Parts: sequence; structure tokens; C-alpha cells
Amino acid sequence: MVSVNDSQTGLKYMGNDSSYNDSVVVVMKGQYKELKRILTIFTTIDLSNNMFEGELLKVLGELHSLKGLNLSHNAITGTIPRSFGNLRNLEWLDLSWNQLKGEIPVALINLNFLAMLNLSQNQFEGIIPIGGQFNTFGNDSYAGNPMLCGFPLSKSCNKDEDWPPHSTFQLEESGFGWKAVAVGYACGFLFGMLLGYNVFMTGKPQWLGRLVEGVLN
Repeated sequence: MVSVNDSQTGLKYMGNDSSYNDSVVVVMKGQYKELKRILTIFTTIDLSNNMFEGELLKVLGELHSLKGLNLSHNAITGTIPRSFGNLRNLEWLDLSWNQLKGEIPVALINLNFLAMLNLSQNQFEGIIPIGGQFNTFGNDSYAGNPMLCGFPLSKSCNKDEDWPPHSTFQLEESGFGWKAVAVGYACGFLFGMLLGYNVFMTGKPQWLGRLVEGVLN
């Protein structure tokens, strides 16, 4: 690795032009990119598509200069450490396709530079944090976590909304539900149509006239 000299300016790369020929492919913000020359200030970790097990280490939250972290497609368990909220320079975080669980730490809303987040295909639960960059992420960031709720998902966190309205619930309990109401409306509508047709074709029926006169008198 090239040493950094404060008296020099410009970008520095690992190795030198005559001997360093290695390149690396990393996933940056959800896209594969090949880096033919690696900057000395390039601070990202891509350990995706391995068979790593165990829990995320809290010490990762001390990598304050980290720009990107991709640990997707592994078998990582446990929860996201709250210390991840200290990664203030993080621009992308991909923890998808693991076995992570628990709630998403609210501390992650402190990541003001986070442009890409992928927590899909895990076992997260609870309310998705609101605020900061979390207001910019879509459904794809949380897909495959059926126990998550809140914005931007269509699933509400209000448990009361999972039940029918109180009045409707009572009607169904008494056996007089919406189906019975619908049948009643249909019968009434049909009877009204037949009566109107009869009046139109034959004139005012005598029994209807007597009924109206009796009500008026």
C-alpha cells in the first residue's frame, strides 16, 4: 500500500503503475463495479456471497470512515448493533439475504449520507424508523420481512386496523352481517322496480289509491 504524504496532493492508489495489476469487483450502492486501481482512501467492506455465520460485531460501528458495507447473502444471525449508528460517513448498507431479526435500530437515522439501504429477506420485525434518510427508501429495502410495518410499507402498525369496524363486527356476531343487508337491499330494489313498472303500464292501482287516501285521512 502506498504511504500517505501530507506534503503531496492528488489521489493516491495502492501499489504503483509498474507493478500493481490487481483489480477488484465490489457492489457499490447495489451495482457491481470493477475497480482496476484502488484508492488508498477507498474504505468499503464487501464480504457478500459467502457462508459467514454468527452475529454482527459491535466493533464495526467504530469504523467511522467506512463508506460502504455489504454483508449480503450470508447466514448472519442476531440483530443490528446500535453502534452502526456511529457510521456517520456510510453511504450504502446491504445486509440482505441473511437471518437477522429484531427491530431496526432507531440510531440508523443518524446516517445522513446513507443513500442505499437493503435489509430485505431477513426476519426483522416492528416499526420501521422514521426520519433522516429513512424517509427516502422504498419498499424494496424491506421486502421479505413480513413482521415489519410502517412507512413506506402498506402494512400499518395499528393493530386495531386488522379488525373490522366495531359496528360491522357486532352485526356479524348477531348473525345480521353485510350479506343479509345486501340481500335486503336487493329485494327492496327489485320490488320497487316491479311496482313502478305496474303503475306505469296500468295506471294507479286501486289498492294503492285506497292506501294513500287512508293515510291522508
